[in-house]
Amino acid sequence: MAPGMETADGYQASPSYTLTLRLKLRRQPGTLGRVLTAVGRAHAAVGAIDLVAAQNGDTTRDLTVQVRDQAHGKALIGKLGKLPGVDVLHVSDRTFLMHLGGKIEVVPRTPLKTRDELSMAYTPGVARVCMAIHDHPESAWSLTIKRNTVAVVTDGTRVLGLGDIGPEAAMPVMEGKAMIYKAFGNVDAFPICLRTKDTDEFVRAVQMISPGFGGINLEDIESPRCFEIERRLRETLDIPVFHDDQHGTAIVTLAGLLNALKIVKKKIEGIKVVVLGAGAAGIACSKLIMSAGVRHLIAFDSRGALYEGRAENMNPAKEELARMSNRERFQGTLKQALKGADMFLGLAEPGHLSAKDLAPMARDPIVFTLANPVPEIPPEESLKYARVVGTGRSDFPNQINNALAFPGVFRGALDAHARSINEAMKVAAAKAIAGTVSEAELKSDVIVPSIFQPGLSAVVAAAVRAAAIETGVARAGADASMDGIQES
Repeated sequence: MAPGMETADGYQASPSYTLTLRLKLRRQPGTLGRVLTAVGRAHAAVGAIDLVAAQNGDTTRDLTVQVRDQAHGKALIGKLGKLPGVDVLHVSDRTFLMHLGGKIEVVPRTPLKTRDELSMAYTPGVARVCMAIHDHPESAWSLTIKRNTVAVVTDGTRVLGLGDIGPEAAMPVMEGKAMIYKAFGNVDAFPICLRTKDTDEFVRAVQMISPGFGGINLEDIESPRCFEIERRLRETLDIPVFHDDQHGTAIVTLAGLLNALKIVKKKIEGIKVVVLGAGAAGIACSKLIMSAGVRHLIAFDSRGALYEGRAENMNPAKEELARMSNRERFQGTLKQALKGADMFLGLAEPGHLSAKDLAPMARDPIVFTLANPVPEIPPEESLKYARVVGTGRSDFPNQINNALAFPGVFRGALDAHARSINEAMKVAAAKAIAGTVSEAELKSDVIVPSIFQPGLSAVVAAAVRAAAIETGVARAGADASMDGIQES
């Protein structure tokens, strides 16, 4: 998403809260001026002003404004309605308009205009294709949508920052994910929202639908259930299973770290990293940056530092990370751990520390505060102490955005007909993302590319595909389209 417009007093208006107000204005000097003055005083930002009609001494105009949130928009509408000579006829929320009827659709790849075309696409011709797949199951990769299709699966238990809102309410997010897959990776994705919180039922449902897909993107599933669900599906399916909240975040975090290290002139093997948050994203980020070379990492959850042998508030995923990290079995506070640290990675929530707590960190610290929508520390405060700051927000530089990764990751995995997405493929994706920022572009506020950078997903896909082949998870003959299916 593009950054919002900043008003004269520094308030940040958001594109996700864009309203179109249909106003009837008395046709006399100063009426429109009063409206625009009221918008400015309300700290909203004016977009387009369109004339709809002019008759009977009145004009009707559509005024597009950006506001901060719903409450801000409601307050603005109330103020405009009280102005003399102004009637608010209608209010349209452009975000809701985008979602009317859903955001995706299925479109045939070939026309159906004649009997001949129908007979090949469906009965009787389709029967020969069915039997070809029956005789050669691998040909499903070339003769069906499987080769280019991903299921985006959720139970709606951990949606964005909204929490457990259920499968129906999760649908707009899953549709948005599908749009991004298509727009940036040319991958067809289907939203699958399951009405269950039972891990066994979830796993079984995905197993049952898996034949029609080339990959499974797990999304917005509460921790720690997400770990077991992913593990069991990876063990039982022969297609990639990728929990994006974990691994997409980890890939882009590593990409940002690799470029930030170039700016501060430090080696990944020598840095100390402190991680706040030991949920899905925190654990995945910690494991991936360690696989890329980080040797000294201390992770914290709500009960303190993770260390091998800790018994309180643990689960198998935390226990695994505890065995891998914190070799010195540090058991002090978060603030104490930050002394001499080169990187702070926040994947929790605000309120655990302040910007001043960053002061004891090492020279030129790197601070990624990825809680969304409110970072652990306001980025403008972090910049008083840190050399490089990244957040999960679109209205601040260095957005650590999963969308930089997952379209290209799955494009590469599908092109390789991969059986899984392994650590080598994730590291390759991170290095590819980092590499798209040229030396001339690289600076403290540009450590990751824009999602709209041309060719980004193609570069990531190529790196992922090469890693899949090199590590042996690609199927033989991935490039062949008709192997073993022609009739004699």
